[in-house]
Amino acid sequence: MILALESSCDETAAAICAADGRLLAARVSSQADIHRRYGGVVPEVASRNHILHARPLVEQVLSDAGVTLADISAFAATSGPGLVSSLLIGASMAKAMAVAEGKPFFAVNHMEGHLLSPFMEGAGPVRANVSLIVSGGHTMLVRVRAAGDYQLLGKTRDDAAGEAFDKTAKMLGLPYPGGPEMDKQAALGNPRAFAFPRSFLDGRSLEFSFSGLKTAVLYELPKLDLASPAVLADVCASVQEAIIEVLVEKLALAARQCGEKLVTVSGGVSCNRGLRARLASRCAEEGLTLLLARPDLCTDNAGMIAFAALQHFLSGRASPLDADVDPNLPLVA
Repeated sequence: MILALESSCDETAAAICAADGRLLAARVSSQADIHRRYGGVVPEVASRNHILHARPLVEQVLSDAGVTLADISAFAATSGPGLVSSLLIGASMAKAMAVAEGKPFFAVNHMEGHLLSPFMEGAGPVRANVSLIVSGGHTMLVRVRAAGDYQLLGKTRDDAAGEAFDKTAKMLGLPYPGGPEMDKQAALGNPRAFAFPRSFLDGRSLEFSFSGLKTAVLYELPKLDLASPAVLADVCASVQEAIIEVLVEKLALAARQCGEKLVTVSGGVSCNRGLRARLASRCAEEGLTLLLARPDLCTDNAGMIAFAALQHFLSGRASPLDADVDPNLPLVA
């Protein structure tokens, strides 16, 4: 069994994963209500709250799984990317437990956790695929040959898709966090109401760019009556349509270029209902098999960190106890 901690941003999480990849217990303590008053995550506030919640969460998942620390085979924590002051809390606690119990420690890349999450809960083993990771801080296409063997195919040159959702939501005056709020509004609007730009959609490029979309929305807003629920819904639907079209078409293109028939999608933005629906229909058209993680395993969670650590454990790749956290840790060196 692997006990893992996730504290890369503003969610404190703990989980225990069994040898067969099943989640035995998982808990998350959200700080969304705390940071909502600031309109975004405040690093110092986040790290202080990680300190408050980490130990109780570990005690809760041990109780939920009906095990003790002595039953755990290894300990893991997110080592990056993320907020350095937040990363240090989870990593330090996991290392302390590893030392106390004389067990291995695994430093896990947060993006690898997302990357492998579609194979959790009985969907494994991890096998070759083309993956789209789409979150608040990252948008990238990765070719997965096996667990630990990855090739970066393309990434965003500026804003991530989730960042474009959140910043647009803030411009529209929607509550924090903005992405889920835009998803709700988009379901009520016309996705063809506004012709917002789709960057890098022509040709064979697997790069992304969403800053132009955000700027186009900014210039459009003074012309609109956002007090009208219909107008607000149309803007949200049109922005979401522009983002989804790029994500889905790039993933289909990457699968064709790599000759892969299995595609996976992960990260917080993969909870978006419009994106999930479009992915399902597009993959059916292309003859692709689509794997999506459960919504609760798409946002930041420790279950995916435990599962990624399990792959390292099975390969005998433990981390040294002096392994440092890295706020800019790349998925592929």
